Amino acid sequence: MGEFLYGTSSWSEKSWAGVFYPAGLAASAQLAHYATQFRTVEADVTYYRAPDARLAAGWEAKTPEGFVLSAKFPRSIVHGGEEATPDRDHVLSVDRSGGDLARFLSSMALLGEKCGPLVLQFPYFNQKVFEGVEPFLEKLDRFLEQLPADFRYAVEVRNKNWIDAPLLDLLRRRRTALVLVDIAYMPHPAELAKRHDLFTTDFIYARLIGDRKRIDSLTDRFDKIVVDQGERLAAWAEFLREALKRLPRVFAYANNHYAGYAPETIRDLAARIGVLESG
Repeated sequence: MGEFLYGTSSWSEKSWAGVFYPAGLAASAQLAHYATQFRTVEADVTYYRAPDARLAAGWEAKTPEGFVLSAKFPRSIVHGGEEATPDRDHVLSVDRSGGDLARFLSSMALLGEKCGPLVLQFPYFNQKVFEGVEPFLEKLDRFLEQLPADFRYAVEVRNKNWIDAPLLDLLRRRRTALVLVDIAYMPHPAELAKRHDLFTTDFIYARLIGDRKRIDSLTDRFDKIVVDQGERLAAWAEFLREALKRLPRVFAYANNHYAGYAPETIRDLAARIGVLESG
């Protein structure tokens, strides 16, 4: 059976104080405490700016041997800038990313064995950006080809019709994982698995994101479960148990907007799979 590494999307939620973190714990000490509870985390901050070497070295120093930190590629690469609408010319353009790609990769390399998969999280692309999947795949293929082979990569798309043979074949050829994302407007990965072989490399990368608008309408704090996601978690558990029989590693991360409190969500999933660790 493969290894199941599970954690949360980010570790710096203010409303976790006194619930997940001891009351009064300094922000600078949060990652070290987090690492006593989970063996992996997904860094969200890297989406907004490429981390510098000092920041990445700090992550390495604050976490124990065997900890894994996954991270998102900067927005400048996957979205193409700061505007609300993605810029086709800038998406996946090494020439136009302003050095963010080089800074991101060089900083993540400082984590050594603690560096987890690096995620290309793409937004939904309408036809004004990409008229179809083919021009997107052409750019993605060229981009993946030039990435260094000493990292693991995963790709998240939010155009549900793009999850089909051409994309999966490309990822398989590039030994890149398809991010299996549970988000409001995308089909549940357990449903996708009935139509496609979603295993494109030697690991699975799962993200439990949920419905941001729904959760935000119910709470402004993320310290308890506010939506019962038991049915969806049961489907996840069944799918991931099968994945663990076939693959050496499965990564899974829960967001606060999935059910209201990410640590409890991901522990619930781990318990359903039967691999919950004490923490």
